This record gives sequence, C-alpha cells and structure tokens, in this order.
Amino acid sequence: MANRGFDEQMAALDGLKDRALDAEDVALIRKSLSHRNNFIVARAARLAEDNGLADLLPDLLAAYDRFFVNPGKTDPQCWAKNALSRVLAKFECRDKDVFLRGLRHHQLEPVWGGVSDTAGNLRAHCAHALIACNGLDNQELLVIFLDTLVDEDKTARLETVRALAQLGEIAVPVLRLRCMTKSSPPEEPEVLGQCFSALLAIERDAAIPFVARFLDAGDDPAAEAAFALAETRGPAALAVLLCRQKEFADEWFSGVLLSAIALTRLPEAIDFLVGLIEREEREAPRAIEALSRVATGEELRTRLVQAVEATGTPRLMSALRENLQPAREK
Repeated sequence: MANRGFDEQMAALDGLKDRALDAEDVALIRKSLSHRNNFIVARAARLAEDNGLADLLPDLLAAYDRFFVNPGKTDPQCWAKNALSRVLAKFECRDKDVFLRGLRHHQLEPVWGGVSDTAGNLRAHCAHALIACNGLDNQELLVIFLDTLVDEDKTARLETVRALAQLGEIAVPVLRLRCMTKSSPPEEPEVLGQCFSALLAIERDAAIPFVARFLDAGDDPAAEAAFALAETRGPAALAVLLCRQKEFADEWFSGVLLSAIALTRLPEAIDFLVGLIEREEREAPRAIEALSRVATGEELRTRLVQAVEATGTPRLMSALRENLQPAREK
C-alpha cells in the first residue's frame, strides 16, 4: 500500500511536466514539499524550479530545514537537500545561514565496507549560492571556502574552485597555493585544471608563467595546464605551448601539446600544425589528429586534406582516414 501510494504520488508529479500549471497543480506541488519521502520532495522542488514558483519559497525553506533532522534516515543520499538548495539559490534566497548550514553538512551513510559521505554535492551547491548571499564580503567568503577547498569530496573541491574564481583577485593567492600544495593522495587533475583556468581568467597573461610551470611534469595535471592555456586563445599562451612542444620527446604528452595548440584556433597554431604535416615530421600523424578535432569548417578541413595528399605518404594518408572520416560521419 505504501509503495502504491508512493508510485501514485510520483505519477501525479510527473504528470505536471511540460505543461502550464493551474492553481490545483501548484497546490499539489506545495503539498508534496511537506511529504516525508525525500524523493517526492526532490521531484516537487524541481517542478517548482522549472516553473518559477517563487511564491513557494517559505515551503521550500521549511522542507530544507526539515531534512537536516536525522538526515541519514529522512534524506538518504541527500536527494531532497540537493534539489532544495538548488531551487533556493535560483529563487534568490540570500540568507547566508541557509547555505552555510549546507556547506558545513556532512552525512555519513553505510556502504559496503564502511561509510560514505553523501553530502558532497550539497556542499558544492551551497558554495556557489553563498557568493550571492547578504552579509558576507569577499574576505569572509575566502576564509569560509578554505574548508571545502580541501574537502574529501572531489565535486565539492571542484565547485569551490569555481566559486572562488568569482571573487576575483582576492582569490589568486589561495588558488596558487592550492596548485602548489602537495597532498596524499595527489589532487585530481580536473580540480587542478579548474584552478589553472580560474587563475588565467582572473590574471590573464600574468598567470601564464605560473601555469606553464606545471607543463614540465608531462603528466595528467600538465595536460590540464596545457588545455587551460589553450582555452585563453591568446598569443602569449600559444607561444608557451609552441616552445614546450619542441622540448618533449614523450609521444603522449607531445600529442597533448599538439591538441592544445590546435584548440587555440589561432592562425599561427594552424600554420604550425600544417607545417609539421607538409614536412612529414615525426609528429605529423598527431598533428593530423589534433587538427581533425578542430576542423569543423570546410576551409580548414580542405586545407588539412590537401596538406596530407600533397605528401603522398601512406602513413599520413592512413592517419587522415582514421581521424577525419569519423568527423564526416557525425
């Protein structure tokens, strides 16, 4: 009977998707926000968000508060709190205490062989929401974010870096220190990559020498540094990538650098890669692969094909078929 009640409630909420809501529909969403089942509340919160039902803000706040009580049992996997924190931020809830509570919340739940913290996404959502809250200046936010910057959860760390990037220059020393800090286990390359991108967005060319340092290792974080530099699409970043490409004999990282060079999409970068092909250099097959990834326009595609065909080299013709043909089929 309980399962049938749950299924009926979910079906009723699902029936509200993609249609204009009337007063009765809004009343159903409001009632569902007070339901004891966290999954039903999460679904109702998403409907409120999708339909811009900001008048339900008091109901959303009450539900959010309720699921911090005995949270492991009332809100396993933080389904409700995740959805509610997201919609509260969208509806411009500016109460810092609401999101500080979520940022500091850890929820250990049993898993095979131990326990796992299921509140990482909640902390990530709340980090972003705090940027817009009243009563917090950038210096205070910087201090608040230190804990989640070294959070055990990767998503929380990653989104904290993105939140820090919104603070501007005041976040630069912290972001640089995070890049340089050795940890065990080592920081995830994706998180470091976000730090590199944040620094380049804030400091622009002034950050290029710092980020370029991390290319030396030729490892996964170095790849993130290369792609962060490429994302700037600036001549100074391209100059660094071109210089480093000449220094690396490692086939994998040489390919990474060539891909990053191509991603700048600058004319000088395209000329360099086409030149490698025309001279039939050792890196020519990887240059073909790199160019094929950015050759979305007919002009560059034609230039690539002509450069390869002019060589008449079987190995380069084979590389062209392997890399360009799938792009044509998509």
